[in-house]
Formats: sequence, C-alpha cells, structure tokens
Amino acid sequence: MTDVKQVDDLRFVSRLTRETVALILAGGQGSRLHELTAWRAKPALYFGGKFRLIDFPLSNCFNSGIRRIGVLTQYKAHSLIRHLVQGWTNFTASQREFVDILPASQRVGGEWYRGTADAVYQNLDIIRTHAPSYVLILSGDHIYKMDYGPYLAHHAEKDADMTICCLEVPLEEAAGQFGVMTVDEDGRIIGFDEKPEKPNPVPGNPDVCLASMGNYIFNTEFLYEQVIKDADTPGTSHDFGKNVIPSIIKDYRVYAYPFRDPDTGKQAYWRDVGTIDAFFEANMELVSVTPQLNMYDEKWPIRTYQWHTAPAKFVFDEHDRRGEAIQSMVSGDCVISGASVRGSLLFSRCKVHSYSSVTDSVILPDVDIGEGCRISRAIIDRGATVEAGTEIGVDKDADRARGFRVSEKGVTLVTPDMLGQQLHFTR
Repeated sequence: MTDVKQVDDLRFVSRLTRETVALILAGGQGSRLHELTAWRAKPALYFGGKFRLIDFPLSNCFNSGIRRIGVLTQYKAHSLIRHLVQGWTNFTASQREFVDILPASQRVGGEWYRGTADAVYQNLDIIRTHAPSYVLILSGDHIYKMDYGPYLAHHAEKDADMTICCLEVPLEEAAGQFGVMTVDEDGRIIGFDEKPEKPNPVPGNPDVCLASMGNYIFNTEFLYEQVIKDADTPGTSHDFGKNVIPSIIKDYRVYAYPFRDPDTGKQAYWRDVGTIDAFFEANMELVSVTPQLNMYDEKWPIRTYQWHTAPAKFVFDEHDRRGEAIQSMVSGDCVISGASVRGSLLFSRCKVHSYSSVTDSVILPDVDIGEGCRISRAIIDRGATVEAGTEIGVDKDADRARGFRVSEKGVTLVTPDMLGQQLHFTR
C-alpha cells in the first residue's frame, strides 16, 4: 500500500514541476574541442552512439515532468536547431507543453547574447507569457541523468530565492575550472568564487569543494529583478557565475543542492566533455561491461531524434577477413565488412571495409573506412572518408605531420577538412 506521505510528496513535486519553465543555455562554442565544434555548437555534439549532448538536459526535463522548455541558441546553431525540430517538437501544445527555440535575435538593445544572465534577460517577455512560479536554468552541454523534482522540492522547502545544484569535486580538479561555493551548516551559500585557483574546501572534508554545475532554480520574480539589475549595471560580464550570484548571496536566501545518486547517496554521474580527451574518455566509458552511465535504463530513457536505419551488419567469416566487433557499441546501418572493431564506439551509418582494424576509437556518423586501414585511439568526425591503407593513431608524430590534431593524452582527431574533403558538416 502506498504511504500517504509519499503520495503527498509526489503531488507536491508534481505541482512544482507544472509551475516551472526550464531554460537550457545552448549557445556555447566549446572552443577547447577545437575542430569538433568548428561547424556545430557544443550542445549539438554527438555522444554515446546515437545521442547529442542537448538530449540529456531535455530528457531530464521530460522525465521530471517539466514540459515547458526554452532552448537558447547562438553559436553555429543550424545543426542544433535542426535536431530540436526533428526530435523535440512533438509535445502537446493544448496541454501547455513545448520546446521553444530561442535564438539570439537582438530582442533587446540590438545585442547578441552577451552572457548567461543577458541571454535570460533578452527573453523576459517570453518567460512572462508563461507566468511560471519557478525558472530552472540549465547548461545544455553536460552529460548526466537527474530528476529535477527533488531539486525543486528542496528549493521550496528552504524558502530559497535561488538554489544552485553542485558537485563535490576534488580540490585539485576544481582549481580554475568551476565556480566554487562556501556554505554554512544549513547549506546556505555564504561565499561564491568563480573559478578560483585555491578553492575553499567543504567543512569537515578538506579534500573536496562544492562546485557549481551551472544549473540554477530561481523564484521567477526574483530572477526578473536580478537580470534587470545586471543589465543596468555598467561594466558587468552579464554572467550568473561572475556577476549575479556573487552580488546576491549576502542579502538573499541562496542555497546549495548537492547532486547525489538517489539510491546510494554518493556523488552522481556527471561529465563535462569540454575537451577532446574528456569527450573521448566519456564515450570510451560506455563500452565497458558496467559503465557508470546506464544507457539501457528503461525508467529514465534518453530521448533523441531517431534516424530510420537498417540493423548493423557483420559480413565475411574467413581466417583473415572476418566482420566482428568485440567490447564495442555499433549503431544502426553500420556495416563491418571483413574488418575488426575492438573497444570502440561506432555511430550510425559507418562502413569499415575488409582487412581494416578499428581499436579504442570513436567513429562519428557517416564515416567510411577503406580497406586495410589501421585506426587506434582516434576520433573520426562525421562524414570523413578514410582512404584504403591509411593509418591513424598508430604513429602520433606522423599524425601531426599530416595535419591531424593530437590531444594531450594522445588521442588523434581527424575531420573531413583535415583529409582534404571540404564537406563543412554542420549536422
């Protein structure tokens, strides 16, 4: 029998989610990903065989019961917008469900989005038409699964003006990378430093600090007041982390919400794939036997636009010409023709021809790998055609000499442009 308090809690959370509008900040350039974001915004970057980064916050909203969502776009947004239109516009408008695309369009003052706070400020008129009680502001390019319902409940129970979702991060990893919070015993934020070189540790745990995930809940009227105030302040960067949060923690009720696994109480899975190495490693984690991120979780599915593809196919079974994939993820419409794939992740519609080997690599959609190729510890960007006999990732000096990018940890990135194929893929 269901406990009465549990029912009341569920109704409380359901009411909160219905009264919330989510804004996903998806205009990021992702410059540390170099050529991977030369023709696409970071939130449009592929992940996990069939998804895009933007699918994770969108799916979290959908699964949490938050069905009023705005996606704020700016940098090279064509592929992102097309993905949203194809995969995320089938909501029920009559029930006030939607995913709105809110591009930078000089709505206020003739400016593009000048920062995270300014992006929200320029869309205040749109937010007002929906009259939410709460606004949930999310980063559009992080990988994690999270129920935002308990987060909203925590915000309401604390009678907070703003609540910041945070991670417990080792001090050496957080230095210069994250906004870091100092909190009192009740979790109220009493200090906030944007990317400090010497972060303040958590009380009682000197090895970790509380780092901002870039996800915020605001009471709506309070949000209006603060972004308008920021817009009127000269010399500001119009950024939540740099400007708005430090200006409010002294006089308003701003709380931290630790992001933990609801089953274990430990730090939950979260990845920022902001570098080539981080992108590579996060994808590689998925091919392990029991990865931290469960992509097969039917209770919390990650939605995306589905291509209509044939099943993956493995052909030829000769001694030196066998189509096989071992400890790998292979997406639809891939053909492994007399080739060997090990410890790798292949996105949709890839072809690997006879006598080739692909090892510990991430192959994005529509890549064609010719006969007799050797690919190792590499990322091959969408649409590339790798000519027969090519070696990539085998000799890093040779890779550099050919104009390929080799990361700090020895991952070779190859794009169509680097191979002389001027495709300029934005998909």
